[in-house]
Amino acid sequence: MTDYGYVHRLKAGAPGNPIFFVFHGTGGDERQFFDFGVDVLPDATIVSPRGDVSEHGAARFFRRTGEGVYDMADLARATGKMAEFVTRLASEHQASEIIGLGFSNGANILANLLIETGLFDKAILLHPLIPFKPKDNPALAGKKILITAGQRDPICPAPLTQALADYFATQKAIVETEWHTGGHDIRPNEVEAIKRFLG
Repeated sequence: MTDYGYVHRLKAGAPGNPIFFVFHGTGGDERQFFDFGVDVLPDATIVSPRGDVSEHGAARFFRRTGEGVYDMADLARATGKMAEFVTRLASEHQASEIIGLGFSNGANILANLLIETGLFDKAILLHPLIPFKPKDNPALAGKKILITAGQRDPICPAPLTQALADYFATQKAIVETEWHTGGHDIRPNEVEAIKRFLG
């Protein structure tokens, strides 16, 4: 079996269909959003990688030195590695478009892939936290991005979520936001927003 650099689950769709990458949160794995991905985009190729960093046994996509404090060198490493993974699989499956969904740490690696590469045509960021000022990237113009979050999220404070949405809008991406009144949990209105966004 080919080594793609990540333990992952994959369900192949027909060539010419979208490819849908789903990224788990801290402590999740390749099973966390795999079935959800199949449910919302049944004809797509679904790919769910497991983060290659362990934080006290919890899988993540890049290292951090504290809550909300990123190891920026490792974020750069992880972003480059994941970009190669995404590009290679999208090419092999002759994907018509590249779509991503990530929750928490998975949303953060997906957001940084967008910031650095603009690789995804559509992206769903569930409770993202980008605690730095991203660089401008003209490749983001026209990208479709859905950001969902909790107004009382203790891990991803609402002002930082809004700042990320504002950043993408400034880059001329097409941005939608969906909020709920709770914290770092995924609620039914977020799921409905995802289905509308992908529909």
